[in-house]
Amino acid sequence: MAHKIRFASRELHLPQSRTVRVGIGILLVAGGLVGFLPVLGFWMIPLGLLVLSVDIPIVRRWRRKLALWWHRDRKNGGDTTPTGERGAKEKAG
Repeated sequence: MAHKIRFASRELHLPQSRTVRVGIGILLVAGGLVGFLPVLGFWMIPLGLLVLSVDIPIVRRWRRKLALWWHRDRKNGGDTTPTGERGAKEKAG
């Protein structure tokens, strides 16, 4: 099975070897940590985590929680106020 990651309506094919995928992910995250240097950038951290999420379950869970939060937030129009507080404000106002 060919591993792919989908990002911004693009599909990127990943290497077959798990070791190579994990190595690429770690290198991207490490390169992102020194993002203040030329050529390297902080954009490498989320990309590295995305690559690591293919093989590492805890990173996969973080990615899924972020995706659920993102879609839920966009569905609510960006309102992050819990519904209980919103109802109390409407009654008081």
